[in-house]
Amino acid sequence: MNPETVNYLETVQQFLVTKGTEVGIALIKATLIWFVGKQIIKLINKAFAAIIQKNKVDLSLQLFLKSIVHNALTVLLIMTVLTTLGIEMTSFFALLGAAGLAVGMALQGSLSNFAGGVLILLLKPFRVGDSIEAKGVSGTVTEIQIFHTILKTGNMKTVIIPNGTLYNDVIINNSIENARKIEWLFNINYGDDIDLAKKIIQDIIYTDDRVLDRATPSIVVNSVSNSGISLKATGLVNNSILSAVEAEKVEEVKKAFDKNGIAQPSTHTNIHLYQQNV
Repeated sequence: MNPETVNYLETVQQFLVTKGTEVGIALIKATLIWFVGKQIIKLINKAFAAIIQKNKVDLSLQLFLKSIVHNALTVLLIMTVLTTLGIEMTSFFALLGAAGLAVGMALQGSLSNFAGGVLILLLKPFRVGDSIEAKGVSGTVTEIQIFHTILKTGNMKTVIIPNGTLYNDVIINNSIENARKIEWLFNINYGDDIDLAKKIIQDIIYTDDRVLDRATPSIVVNSVSNSGISLKATGLVNNSILSAVEAEKVEEVKKAFDKNGIAQPSTHTNIHLYQQNV
């Protein structure tokens, strides 16, 4: 065997001994990191699942969050293993960042709706079954999904509102409190007896057991205009029977006014939130 071949073989042998040892140690380290990391991920996933269950996070959001955490930890573990093997990750990070920016710009609206959905499910400004008013629409919440919320209106229309715009808008939740105040406005003519009208309203509204603040009746002159005098009465009523009581009292007062010769040009009612648990 000629000297050049011998020198080449010795060089190869030296390289294999040196680099082979380094590669072997790196493989052992990477293998240990992988298996230990997998166990740590399992423990973190279990702890995270327990935390979100304890905080009663919505089930659909639980599944999504657990998937996000598991995938993020797995990607982090893979990157750690590759780095341990000596694979340069700088270019990968740059490529990943550029791809993320492009996707983010393309899906800007969807990401906004996604973020809104996560915040709604986490912070719970309303829940399924609540009656809410938002974006000029009022109805009962039937579904809260990641990207949009579905309402059913009083006339049985289905309204789908993107979560991004919904969360960033004013939301009136009519179901948080157990009771709300109804505001009745009864109009009478100038020539009608105000005291008689007030007595009729009081006898009809504040003798009803469903009016929770009946012990403290409130009937006042709300306004005076060219069309007559407006009398305002308020009553605290449970949400479950709100509409029924509201309509019944309007009808009863109207009939009583007719019997007593009191004209009623027009009648209005408003419902206001009232912070009281009953």
